[in-house]
Amino acid sequence: MKYEVFLSPEAETDLLDICSYIENKDSRESADRIFLGLKKKCFGLEEFPDRGHFPPELERIHVRDYSEIHFKPYRIIYRISGHSVFIHAILDGKRNLQDTLFDRITRPT
Repeated sequence: MKYEVFLSPEAETDLLDICSYIENKDSRESADRIFLGLKKKCFGLEEFPDRGHFPPELERIHVRDYSEIHFKPYRIIYRISGHSVFIHAILDGKRNLQDTLFDRITRPT
């Protein structure tokens, strides 16, 4: 059974920010390659979304609602609900996940 995959607005922004950074620091071709690789990895969750693991930073505080997969060095944080996969963040593995999530939760709307 296929799952439907959705990117949150924050995950879309993450993806665009990553590609913009790569384009500025390297090249448009590198940015396009990373963009396509990340999108393929995200939408690959249509099949077997349970293959991810709990992000260690969240598991330490007993939050097991989210999973992650990797497209090195990037981390794709997502949640499964019914037959849907919601991608909440696409982050550089060097970023602190707890700080990033805290910033998003406490950001004024």
